[in-house]
Amino acid sequence: MFEALGNLVAYDLLALDASSRLGSAVQFFIMDVAKIFVLLAVIIYLMGLLRAFVSTEKVRDMVAGKPKWLSRSLAIGLGGVTPFCSCSSVPLFIGFVEARIPLGITFAFLIASPMINEVAVVLLVTILGWEVALLYVLAGVTVAYVGSMVMEWFKPERWVESYVWAIKSRQSAIQSGDSTSLGLLARHQFATNEVVVIVKRIWIWVLIGIGIGAVFHGYVPEKWVTENLAGGDWWSVPAAVLIGIPLYSNATGVIPVLEAMLAKGVPLGTSLALMMSIAALSLPELLILRKVVQWPALALFVSVLAVSFVLVGYGFNFLYA
Repeated sequence: MFEALGNLVAYDLLALDASSRLGSAVQFFIMDVAKIFVLLAVIIYLMGLLRAFVSTEKVRDMVAGKPKWLSRSLAIGLGGVTPFCSCSSVPLFIGFVEARIPLGITFAFLIASPMINEVAVVLLVTILGWEVALLYVLAGVTVAYVGSMVMEWFKPERWVESYVWAIKSRQSAIQSGDSTSLGLLARHQFATNEVVVIVKRIWIWVLIGIGIGAVFHGYVPEKWVTENLAGGDWWSVPAAVLIGIPLYSNATGVIPVLEAMLAKGVPLGTSLALMMSIAALSLPELLILRKVVQWPALALFVSVLAVSFVLVGYGFNFLYA
């Protein structure tokens, strides 16, 4: 649906050439703006409606009542079966934060969701075989599990933007009376207000983030990336991670780039490091995420994932040298 809308606007209404860089960038921008804003509205509304029925304390207590390893594993499992790109994962991340789910657990979902999905795994099996696909999934789960533990160790709740915590007071207001007396209309109004408040705060960052991703999608030549990483030098893995940050796609969309890189002789670990960086550490995602958490949390998130992806890249290069 969203791809069809992007095609309609870019290629039919604006009459741009589908094979041109501008056409590709505009189509990508329209498609992703529609997708992200629909996801934002739907997920924030549903989370707001849930909070109008169930207090955030109950949600928090349910999560807190489980062993951390189980909560973390459930978050990673949820991320693995939701085929979101990094930006699409942010709305659900916001909902988790508002529901007072511990941030360490929430980051486990945010890391796992864009990196692991069933479509990408099937494509990896067809291109590289089941052994490499399985190792990639294990690497993604390990990065999400260990990375979220490191994030939790730094107590990132102190870096959540104040307006997110302020939602608690708005929720308390609607729940201050007898909850059984609240009609569906009051709950609907509360959830709708949540959508308006949050989207107003982050919409410009969503547009900027997607715009940057669209520019790189349309104008950064795949040939340049493959030619500069094919040498197998020690610095090629960190370089692949850095190159992947401003690019933007999901794990499925980056599979063709991975295949082209391998065909050009780029080592497997270097190729996978780029793939993971594009899928889970994109600049558009970081711009949107910045409106939820402050700079220290964002810097910690980038550092943990960048180091993890470099280590995974070196590991695959060693195993498949």
